[in-house]
Amino acid sequence: MGAWAGTCASNASAESLRRVTIALPARQSLYHLPLTLADQLGYFRQAGISVDWLAHESGAKALTSALQGQADVVAGAFDHVFGLQAKGLNYQAFVQIGRTPQVSLGVASRLELRSTMSLKGARFGVTSLDSSTYWMTCQWLLQNGLLPEDVVFVEVGSSAAAADALRGGAIDLLCNPDPLMYGLEQKNDIRVLAEARTLMSTRKLMGGPVPGACLFAKADFLQRQTELAQALSDAVVHALKWLQTAGLTDILKTVPAYHWMGDRAIYLGAFEKLRESYALDGLFAADAVANAWRVHTRLPGRLNSARLPLMPTYTNGFAVKSKNRFAA
Repeated sequence: MGAWAGTCASNASAESLRRVTIALPARQSLYHLPLTLADQLGYFRQAGISVDWLAHESGAKALTSALQGQADVVAGAFDHVFGLQAKGLNYQAFVQIGRTPQVSLGVASRLELRSTMSLKGARFGVTSLDSSTYWMTCQWLLQNGLLPEDVVFVEVGSSAAAADALRGGAIDLLCNPDPLMYGLEQKNDIRVLAEARTLMSTRKLMGGPVPGACLFAKADFLQRQTELAQALSDAVVHALKWLQTAGLTDILKTVPAYHWMGDRAIYLGAFEKLRESYALDGLFAADAVANAWRVHTRLPGRLNSARLPLMPTYTNGFAVKSKNRFAA
């Protein structure tokens, strides 16, 4: 593997790096830790590519930028591919980054929550509508006898402004990724009602495994730019491999300090809670995809219950090659 990496590095220096633009939400969150690692450890460059990051406050906005032609690839929730395919847009996920949605839902500690029904009319902060935070919140509401229309959704993004909205009283509950949610929890600003961070908590909420973050792009892009897609897969799987044996000191040395949101202890605590949620080898499991579809069709007005062929929603062709290359 070291010899291959050295060869790629020399090739990258001899030729101009191929540029690719990736749109993504919550750029500095732990949701995208493997991408941060691939960037900081030089794995993208070793694979012969240079990544331009197009950061957004939510997955829905990242997706919109890709649909408008501003990005080649999206890093975000796998469930976006269902909506795209259902609209006749042939997008395909090609490397898995997370094995859980990696988000949690918390209620402001200032509120006295007598029962779930008392949340009717409450203001739920989500990154945006049609995002993984919105979908998870809807699942929790449905499980607890409420409908999405029983509450008020407020788009607050995924930056520190989301925490300010909660602390300032603009919202009553918040669903977001870590380390933001973990920090609010540790500082007693919220009480967590539900989470999809760990494998167990995700199975409890979703009734089984579901894919989390992934890279996805138009199918014709993957066919036309096979080498570029393979390079992206290689870099991500290389980072996932590195992550399996990384210690907390390794994380601190590699992740830029501004990702810690001012508190490295909270960042590391959140990472420890999420560690098992990261993909091992970039491959999608057919049963997880099927369960994600089953769960997604429960959402009122989303995809109805129309049948959707699931095989076109993802491919393991690139990740299999990456796994073999890095023995992930």
